[in-house]
Amino acid sequence: MIDTVPAPEGMPLTVQLKALLDQEIRYQPKLCGLKIIESAQENGLRMTVRLRDYEVKDLLSLTRFFGFSAETFSLAVNLLDRFLSVMKIQPKHLACVGLCCFYIAVKSSEEEKNVPLASDLIRISQNRFTVSDMMRMEKIIMEKLHWKVRAPTALHFLRLYHSLILLQADADSKKSLNIDRLEAQLKACHCCFAFSKIKPSLLALAILALEVQEQGLCELIEAQQTLQLQSNIKAGDLVCVRELVGKCLIEYASTKCSKPSHRKLRWVISGRTARSLKHSYYKITHLPTIPEAAS
Repeated sequence: MIDTVPAPEGMPLTVQLKALLDQEIRYQPKLCGLKIIESAQENGLRMTVRLRDYEVKDLLSLTRFFGFSAETFSLAVNLLDRFLSVMKIQPKHLACVGLCCFYIAVKSSEEEKNVPLASDLIRISQNRFTVSDMMRMEKIIMEKLHWKVRAPTALHFLRLYHSLILLQADADSKKSLNIDRLEAQLKACHCCFAFSKIKPSLLALAILALEVQEQGLCELIEAQQTLQLQSNIKAGDLVCVRELVGKCLIEYASTKCSKPSHRKLRWVISGRTARSLKHSYYKITHLPTIPEAAS
């Protein structure tokens, strides 16, 4: 049976936050497994940080191509990192693993009518494995993750923190703290392996704290510190991750226009999805732009 995260949307925001904090530890990648990936050499025989990041960028391209939600992408990354941290896979199997994690996330987060066929996903991503291969890999992934799918991701925390801090914000501050911009920053961070080792709550609050700092929203510092206390996040950890996020976003901004995704994805498919995908080809070969901050 698939394990799902309770949906406490009808509860007060602080209660929702506590519920997510209580669950996040159960859905984190194994640190020991991530360290093995981090120490691997580029010899074509083992999973490496570079290969993982390439695969996540492909999943981001697929997410944009199909018009899927940020929730689908964040969940796919969570599933991928959790699986890679408990299973040693060969690089040649990574594309199948990544696509299966994406497919699981799509089926968990998107409306059923928008879920593409597995065969379409394979054709679009130009992979050579079969639908049977994909179904076998999906079963392995689900079993290794103990059918725990709907993880509390950094996106859940980011949206919740954003809602909570806006309760203390004036009209100008609300305009400056744009959730679309924050979510785009999170997507960029997901493409960097270093953040796989960081708790979702810490990553989300670091992104928010960086934006508060860069926008000069001094009136929200106290509200941010309250969120930090409620989340049991140490000040030193927050500062460290905030700086790491800042470096990541600078690197991302400098490469997004010059480095398209390393694998072109086709839009030659048939059936009900063809019409909706026909006009999306250009987007799939480019990483998303982070919206400008409000002036």
